[in-house]
Amino acid sequence: MTAATSTFVPPNPLGGEIYRLTLPNTASAPRLARDFVTSLLEVSRHLGLVDDARICVTELVTNAHRHTGTPLIRVHATVNRKRVTVTVTDEGSPLTGTLGAPGAGLKAEGGRGLVLVESLALAWGTRGGDRRHPGRKAVWFTLGRPEPTP
Repeated sequence: MTAATSTFVPPNPLGGEIYRLTLPNTASAPRLARDFVTSLLEVSRHLGLVDDARICVTELVTNAHRHTGTPLIRVHATVNRKRVTVTVTDEGSPLTGTLGAPGAGLKAEGGRGLVLVESLALAWGTRGGDRRHPGRKAVWFTLGRPEPTP
């Protein structure tokens, strides 16, 4: 059994309900995370966010599965009446690199996932580990209606 640890979840100034799913790092993790987020959005009547959320969470969980040796992938979702914020956390290597793979062209099979997340999300970001968990990283995205500008 694994000891419980705290995971960074971006603050949500609008509040909301928090849901968590912990998955083993297997090939089925992206599908399970996608189904989890889809169910949350359907129940909370955010049907207009389902497609974008499915794409974004699949990209983040797939990255954790393919590019880290983490035993567990954690998915945290905060859902309120206007937005959903999803955070995917792994115990893989420290954050490195930039958006997408350098030189990933339109015909490349990979390397565009975070660029896609950036294009769909209202906001997204990353957070690296700390002294106790140097390899931990969290990648998050927020979908929903943008706040009106004054």
